[in-house]
Amino acid sequence: MQKSPFILVCLFASLLSLNAGPVWAHFGTIIPSHDIITQYDDKHLNLQIKFIHPMEMQYMEMAKPKRFGVIQGGKAQDLLATLKSTKGKAADQQESFTFWSAEYTIHRPGDYTFFVEPAPYWEPAEDLFIVHYTKVCVHALGLEAGWDQPVGLETEIVPLTRPYGLWTGNLFTGQVLLKGRPVPGAEVEVEYLNESPDNRSIVHAPSDPFVTQVVKADGNGIFSYAMPRSGWWGFAALSQAGWKLQHDGQDKGVEIGAVFWVRTVDMK
Repeated sequence: MQKSPFILVCLFASLLSLNAGPVWAHFGTIIPSHDIITQYDDKHLNLQIKFIHPMEMQYMEMAKPKRFGVIQGGKAQDLLATLKSTKGKAADQQESFTFWSAEYTIHRPGDYTFFVEPAPYWEPAEDLFIVHYTKVCVHALGLEAGWDQPVGLETEIVPLTRPYGLWTGNLFTGQVLLKGRPVPGAEVEVEYLNESPDNRSIVHAPSDPFVTQVVKADGNGIFSYAMPRSGWWGFAALSQAGWKLQHDGQDKGVEIGAVFWVRTVDMK
């Protein structure tokens, strides 16, 4: 019996889905060498800026960011000139990929919010560009001031939970903003950084849904997630940009992400 064209199309689509690998979430990252600086600590920070699949530890090539800076005490400082390119790869990757690092010295008490706006990344598998506006907060010398203030990025996550001094199991709550306004019902992807410096062992996900956790924000763009393991956790809220970029002479959509990183510590 001759199969209809519709049935053939469905069979072909099914075969493609069976052969396709998992679609891992992209995350921009800023990981500082310390998230809390006390009076007894070295005041020198190393920051690593990457574009990766955090849980699966897969690097992607990262061009030099368009912006990199820090806000402390309500004042922004441009740190783009401090970036240095380097190469890295996960244990099971065959080739090295470019990422960026920077050095920064703490001079006064307060909360330091580091942020990066990367160059657009072309993702052929999704036929679009990706731009992840990424933030992390470092607390210094006992003055808790500034961690809950927006940076003013096109899209960003503003923490409603203080984003440092977090025990494993604490609930992190944030608000997703797009052009300074809350995003009702925003979908937030959550991943564990499987190369966290304080890892005791690598986490192996039993199946794909465990790799990227997903939570939905409420009508005010507010979401929460309880982190079950010590280390660095990334939160990424994705939106479609109201502008397009050219690729091979054609206008392509742009996925913009608001990304925030926090670290949890086991209670001993």
